[in-house]
Amino acid sequence: MKYIGRTSRERGCSSKPACLLLLITLMVGSFQSALSWGLVLGDIAPDFKARLSTTDQPVWFYDWIQGEGGRYTVLFSHPQDFTPVCTTELAEVQKLMPSFKKRGVNVIGLSLNTAETHQQWLKDVAAVAEVAEIEFPLIADVQLKVAKLYGMLPSKIKGGLPRSAEENKTVRSVFIINNKTKAIEVAWTYPMQIGRSFDELSRVLDALDEIAWQQGEIATPANWHKGDDVILAPGVDREHFAEKDLPTGKSYMRYVPAQIQGEVKGEEQAAVMLQALEVMPLEE
Repeated sequence: MKYIGRTSRERGCSSKPACLLLLITLMVGSFQSALSWGLVLGDIAPDFKARLSTTDQPVWFYDWIQGEGGRYTVLFSHPQDFTPVCTTELAEVQKLMPSFKKRGVNVIGLSLNTAETHQQWLKDVAAVAEVAEIEFPLIADVQLKVAKLYGMLPSKIKGGLPRSAEENKTVRSVFIINNKTKAIEVAWTYPMQIGRSFDELSRVLDALDEIAWQQGEIATPANWHKGDDVILAPGVDREHFAEKDLPTGKSYMRYVPAQIQGEVKGEEQAAVMLQALEVMPLEE
């Protein structure tokens, strides 16, 4: 699989260490993409250059992330424009944009049509969402370069129109990318006939925030929601915790309270929370 990258000069490296780190990151992403047509958790999200529904010229993905700021980027893909399930999903994302902005999450979609077609589709999406306009961009991936780079389609597939939604049915993925490391933290794929649960996306983002807030020392149990107790990781010592008695006598079910309770209200409180999360070590 061909990796879409650029030179350190194009990126404007300010120092040799920075250039070396950037080169290593790009090489790792390229190597991962070449091994198979799938990315796994912890892989570096590949950089790419593509036109967006909001731009006249192609932009680099990493540059877009840096310009948006924040802690995470959600990249979610669609097989084709003007598909009914995907239209409802885009509309739901728009409804959640205030929440995403508060928590420092960037959102960008992808579909395998042109930027001009995206712009027309987004008018329909806005009507379904009952808003004046959509606040996030769509990546135009007619040649399937990004879809193949992210393992949503095999590299042997040829890009270009026309292609049916059925042919592109595997382009139904969600990636949560750590903006600092560019690592893929979460990924999942839905079939075309089942609309994605953005309540689950919000729950996962809540969990990532809680894990970061508690310095990677905890995990969230099944069906966890924001504010619920969390599980203390093995090997972590804390003075206070609640332990579940088990028949084996092993002491690995240790619970501690969540430290993020309720919604963050107001831009100032959101900024304080985001700043705290930014200084926390990233989970292994």
